Amino acid sequence: MPNIHNNLLVTFTIGISAFGLFLVLIFAFNPPTIHDNFAWRKPLIGSLFSLICISGILAALLPKKCSKTFHFQKSETNFTSHKISATSKGHHPDCGSFSDHVMRIGSRTFCAACTGLLFGAIIAIIGTAFYFFDGWLLGEMNFLTISTGIIGLILGFFQLKFKGFVRLILNLFFVFGAFLILAGIDELARNLFIDSFLTALIVFWILTRILLSQWDHSKICSSCKSPCGNLVSTAKPVDGTYDN
Repeated sequence: MPNIHNNLLVTFTIGISAFGLFLVLIFAFNPPTIHDNFAWRKPLIGSLFSLICISGILAALLPKKCSKTFHFQKSETNFTSHKISATSKGHHPDCGSFSDHVMRIGSRTFCAACTGLLFGAIIAIIGTAFYFFDGWLLGEMNFLTISTGIIGLILGFFQLKFKGFVRLILNLFFVFGAFLILAGIDELARNLFIDSFLTALIVFWILTRILLSQWDHSKICSSCKSPCGNLVSTAKPVDGTYDN
């Protein structure tokens, strides 16, 4: 099982992430009355958020190059007189224990979570272009936008409980939910400091999401009884920026 240090770290980051969502609610119901008049506020925040999304897209498309989550070593592990060295599908081991993490379309295997995060990042970039650069306003949809974003983010953290297409959709809404929160709070607060804080908080949410995946992978491999030549390194983050 994952060691105590990892369990405590996961618990700590989840707690901070939950507190961050609580602060989002405070900003939503009690936005500052003094607004910034910087014309470059929205383009700046939009550019920073777009960079986060682009980094996620690269990590989802090139998981092996963008991260070193799993370090599979082909070792000869002897279990009752036979030796098996497992292979990997994408950045997952080709193992039944990870069947919930992948989707198979024809002869190809895709990481359900990475695919969802990829599509979510693309949709978020499109939304960023319209809101932060084209001057779109949310108007009366503001609170609905923020509420939807919070729900999407929370469901994204629970994606480990699901599999296949549902896991893909929840990861899509995890990224898009972050955009909805940022855009909704920006329109209410119009404050560079709050926008910057939320952008940093989004990065922390992503890191928490990665840590949860690391913990989940470690738990799966530690409890597996099947003979396998794959050794999992739990010392490094799971799948770079975006993982399953």
